[in-house]
Amino acid sequence: MLRGNLAIAGQPGVVYTPESGRDLPAVAFGHGWLSGAGNYRTLLEHLASWGIVAAAPNTERGPVPSHLNLATDLLTTLDICTGVRLGDGTLTVHPERLALAGHGMGAGAAVLAAAQRRVAAVAPLFPAPTAPAATSVAGDLTVPALILAGVSDIDSLSSDAVPLAATWGGPVILRTLDGAGHNGLAEGRRLLSALGGGKHEEKTSRATRALLTGFLLHTLLGDKTYKPFADPETAIKHTHVIDPAAALLDQEESRQAAATPDPATVGKLVRSLRK
Repeated sequence: MLRGNLAIAGQPGVVYTPESGRDLPAVAFGHGWLSGAGNYRTLLEHLASWGIVAAAPNTERGPVPSHLNLATDLLTTLDICTGVRLGDGTLTVHPERLALAGHGMGAGAAVLAAAQRRVAAVAPLFPAPTAPAATSVAGDLTVPALILAGVSDIDSLSSDAVPLAATWGGPVILRTLDGAGHNGLAEGRRLLSALGGGKHEEKTSRATRALLTGFLLHTLLGDKTYKPFADPETAIKHTHVIDPAAALLDQEESRQAAATPDPATVGKLVRSLRK
């Protein structure tokens, strides 16, 4: 496995590659809020060890990032992977074996990027809301998607997993992970952790690496060995496939119920005003 600096080609970021290979698959990965490419080193190295070129821009790391700019940087990263000979100069990437992935806001940025360039697959991992909304373009995307979320926070306002999966225009798998938090994928010290935004979860990281790698090996290379990772009917231990349409309906009903005032509470308030 080799590590390179994307800045040499004009884009701040890192790229991890196998030691050799031609016409390799590649994925551009977007980091989460208040994180950077370095917080996903183990994930990127793991992908490279399985023969996938994994590159990540290291931009938009501040508290008020531009999701559109991160999407643009993801596309630039793919251009570098396909247009520059990597490693010792003999490594090449096949232009039709490309994917976009990301975590949190980087997941939404990956979707926004996919709306601007044809790729073979998209993997939004624990997606967070973005501006503009990733759901505004998801319906136009017909490529396979793997969307991951935590069981405990899939219904939270910080998760965009259900609406994103429900509006996706192509084959989509919405899979939840037991015990996973939406910030557990990023590793190392982060400002977000110091602010109480969740710590690294090794179990979540391991499961995500396996699910993402298997999905990409099948969708980018057509390797039937890994077809179960792209099949919503496959049962995978400690994960659950969710029907996005049903989940979206449940979310809407829950929010409507929460917004409807309780008659007893209203009556109590009216009586207090009459006193």
